[in-house]
Formats: sequence, C-alpha cells, structure tokens
Amino acid sequence: MKVLVVNNMAPFIWGGAEELAVHLQKHLIIAGHDAELLRIPFQWEPATRIPSQMLMVKAFELWNVDRVIALKFPAYLIRHPHKTLWLLHQYRQAYDLFDAGQTNLPEDQAGQAIQQLIKQADGETFRESRRIFTNSEVTRQRLAHYNGFDAEVLLPPLNDPEQFSGATSEGYIFAGGRINEMKRQYLLLEALALAPRNVRLVIAGPPDAPEDASRLRKLAESLGVADRVKLDLRFLARSELAEYVNRATSCAYLPYNEDSLGYVAMEAAAAAKPVITTCDSGGVLGLVLHRQTGWVVSPEPQALAEALAQASTNTTFVRELGVAARERWLRMGITWPNTIARLML
Repeated sequence: MKVLVVNNMAPFIWGGAEELAVHLQKHLIIAGHDAELLRIPFQWEPATRIPSQMLMVKAFELWNVDRVIALKFPAYLIRHPHKTLWLLHQYRQAYDLFDAGQTNLPEDQAGQAIQQLIKQADGETFRESRRIFTNSEVTRQRLAHYNGFDAEVLLPPLNDPEQFSGATSEGYIFAGGRINEMKRQYLLLEALALAPRNVRLVIAGPPDAPEDASRLRKLAESLGVADRVKLDLRFLARSELAEYVNRATSCAYLPYNEDSLGYVAMEAAAAAKPVITTCDSGGVLGLVLHRQTGWVVSPEPQALAEALAQASTNTTFVRELGVAARERWLRMGITWPNTIARLML
C-alpha cells in the first residue's frame, strides 16, 4: 500500500515531531508498505500569514496515494479520501494557549478572525478523517474539550530503544530536548542557584532560535551557576544524546503542559533514570509518578532545588526509582509494530 506521511517543517528546527515522522515512514516500510514523507513548510510568525498557509495546504492535490497519515496543523488540513490523523497537537495558540494568554495571535478583531478560521478548518478536517488518534490523553482531552471530537490514544514508541541501556552514573542531572521558553530550562537554572553546591547539571539540545541560547547563557552567568552547568546547545547526534542520558544520575524535563509522554522522559525511563518534572507538565505525568518513578513538584525554583538535591545523589533510593521507571515504561508495551498495525486498520 502507498502511504504518505504528512507533517510540517520549519527550516533548521528539529524536534520530537520530526523524529516521529521520520521513524513512522521507516517502520511503515519495514511493515511492507511503500511510504514517503511530505514535509510542508509552516511559518507561524507573523500570525497574520497563517490563513494563507492553511489555504496552500488545502489546495494540494494528491494522486497515486492510497492512504494519508497526517500529524500536525496545518499539515493535517491536506485533503484525501482516506486520511488518518495521528494528532500530535493542534495550533494551541488558538486553543488552550489562547485562554492562558500565551498566544501569538493579534489581540484585536483580526486575531479573533484567525482563531475562528483555524477552529472552522480543524472541524472540517476532523469530520472528513477516517480515524483520529492522539499522541496522549492530554491531547485527546483538549480535542474533546475545544472541538467536540473523540479519539483513540496512540502513544508514540521510543526510537532506537537499544541505545538507552543505562550506564554507571557520573553524578550529573541531564536535561535534554529543544531549548525554548515552553520547555522552561530557565527554571532549572533558577533552581540550581538554590541547590547545594555539589549539584551539577547538563542542559543539551538545539535552541529554537539564537536568542533562546543567549538567554540561558546570560542567566547562568547572572545567577552564578555557570561553573555548575554545562550548556551544550546544539543538535546532538543520537549517540551523543544517549551517552548523556546513560551516564546521568537522573534526568529533568519541565515542559509546560506537554502533549505527550515526551521523548526525554521515555529515553530516561528506558535507561533506568528517574525524571524530575512539574505538576503542570501535562502528558509527561503519565510516566513520571512522584517518588515512584521520579519527582513531580511545583514549577517553582525552591521546590525544584529540593528535587535536584535528592536526584543528584547516586543513592539506593534514586536507583530504585530508575528501575521502577523502566519497568513502568516496558509495561506500556509501546512498540512500532503494534503502532503501525493500529494506524493501518
């Protein structure tokens, strides 16, 4: 069967959604399908250009394709008679982030018009889709709340799980992933300033923009923690990322209302490393349980500092949390063969 995976792309930005799309194509081919990946450019700034980009996607005419699996807005607006959505997230600035005052839409009638246009287009594409899956319970609930559509939760598998086998701790806490304000690496630096001097931190991953990197570096200097944190702010090879995870004592991941379990938490659990996260981090909480597989604390520097202090010591308790995290992850039974089978029903 000829299957087209459709996703967005922003030049020189690479994260979990991009990894998932590439591996989805790869495992469709392994399962015996003829699969290709279509990456549609999407620029969310300025927001006034979003309607024209939506129209561009809707205007695409597909041929020689048996099925489409679409992942994100506005890529999922593409038309096809047999389209399945694996919804990673909608344009949240028109939904929950709009309600939270964190939208990039203009605060005027033009912004309201764009919001309504997005909601209308979403409703149309949800109705015409054969099946809708979401990448987490958080995304499913958001879809039901704002759009009135139900969906099945289909959690993404971990890519290259064999690389995350764990290793002897080298005494640092690792925070991986894309660098931006929504991932809140700045909170870790603020917490580090309040934590004992023996706590060491490694923050590594690609910044969404040069400003994201410079803000972290300046903050580390101003807080006086530059000598206790390694900022490796670049795109890491898979082997480099795995080495950081495997050699960590614990990992930290503090996104705001994450849609999914998060690759960072999944990789840590596979390597038997407990994870520090926050009570407002969303889908990550499906894997991280307080003092069972990690630490779940309030998104405040002092609470995080206390968690950092506990998580940085290679004690029996910390190692037990890591083992429990791996066991919880394995019990979920999330594999690519099972995922492809459900998507292709």
